[in-house]
Amino acid sequence: MPPKRKSVPAKPTKKGAQHRLKDEVQAVLRWLERHSTKRTREGMARYGIPSDNAFGVSMANMRVLAKRLGRNHELAAALWDTGWYEARMLTSFVDEPGRVTPAQMDRWCRDFDNWAICGTVCFHLFDRTSHAWQKVAKWCDRREEFVRRAAFALLASLAVHDKGAADAPFAESLLLIERAATDERNFVKKEAA
Repeated sequence: MPPKRKSVPAKPTKKGAQHRLKDEVQAVLRWLERHSTKRTREGMARYGIPSDNAFGVSMANMRVLAKRLGRNHELAAALWDTGWYEARMLTSFVDEPGRVTPAQMDRWCRDFDNWAICGTVCFHLFDRTSHAWQKVAKWCDRREEFVRRAAFALLASLAVHDKGAADAPFAESLLLIERAATDERNFVKKEAA
């Protein structure tokens, strides 16, 4: 009698992985909805954060969820694509900095529509990529308000987190800050100052 063969699990298919990712995104959105409060959502308006596509989840709760989710580049991209404010905030903690591409940074930056998402993504994700300094130089001359703000949010983030950077890039950035300080738009001027 031949020995019993152990069953080998089938290799996951691309379609199966996409289905699991879609299910995970839906589970995240349900979690966010369950942890939302009217008070948090109303408070967002006081701070100039649009709440049309927001559940109203506190940052503390979003961090709890992000810790549970762990790092996952595909999940972060899928969460960003939902358009929900909290889902996009989660991407800052979920995405894998080493897998973030310059094109992704440009796409997401063009989607920034408030200071909170701009600052959080720059401070917790973009500044940890190898493309950060290039983006400061590229975005500082852009006309779009939150793209230009992102250049200076990213620069401030690098000042905190890039301990290995030489002084030269920071010194060169002083000229960029000087030029942006006269920008008439509040969200640019506040970040550049």
